Amino acid sequence: MKASIRIALFTNGFLALVLLFVGAICFVPYGVATSAKLSDRVYYSGNADSRYVSLMFNVYWGTEYIPSILDTLDEYEVKATFFIGGSWADDNAQVLKEIARRGHELGNHGYFHKDQSKLSETENASEIDVCGRLVKQLTGVSPALFAPPSGAYGEAAVNAAQSLGYKVILWSKDTIDWRDHDQSIIYRRATQNVKGGDLILAHPTEETAAALPSVLRYYRDNNWQQVTVSENISGIEKV
Repeated sequence: MKASIRIALFTNGFLALVLLFVGAICFVPYGVATSAKLSDRVYYSGNADSRYVSLMFNVYWGTEYIPSILDTLDEYEVKATFFIGGSWADDNAQVLKEIARRGHELGNHGYFHKDQSKLSETENASEIDVCGRLVKQLTGVSPALFAPPSGAYGEAAVNAAQSLGYKVILWSKDTIDWRDHDQSIIYRRATQNVKGGDLILAHPTEETAAALPSVLRYYRDNNWQQVTVSENISGIEKV
């Protein structure tokens, strides 16, 4: 085989490999972590090496107990994170504004409290985006965190949230206060075996409002620092 033919074949083969490689890159969705486990793309806890804990309140109801919760947080001079349901915010704009006025962090909890694990990516994006825009309109704050209702999520929900610039937040401790209306049980679940970086899920119930002073006192007396979720997860990178 003549040298010129061998060179041409080698060159054409190399170009084919280059084109195949470029084509493969082009068909991988930009910005989506395709090789990572789905759970690796969400936050279940914060900085494990810290003394940080974060109470997070998911809000679709319980409006009447929020003033008491806000007063207790003020009394202990701490800030919490409130994940706001859009339909709730639409009916309770003044309460939402008061949460923001007192300096607490606002997160996104979707508009209609749907099971977002069963929605398409487009449907997920609509639920998240409409809620976020409403919170921004009412308070001037653009939420950066998204907590899926009932903790239900799939790849479509995570993709949609991340495409809108949100970090997806779950929890490491659950008070289950929506089901167990017992102040002592709520206190125990919020304080037992606390670890650095814990994200502790709660709701604005009567019993949670009653337990909150004791919970915050426990954190203070045991050198745990109640901080917002954003502060707790600061420096932790997800794919």
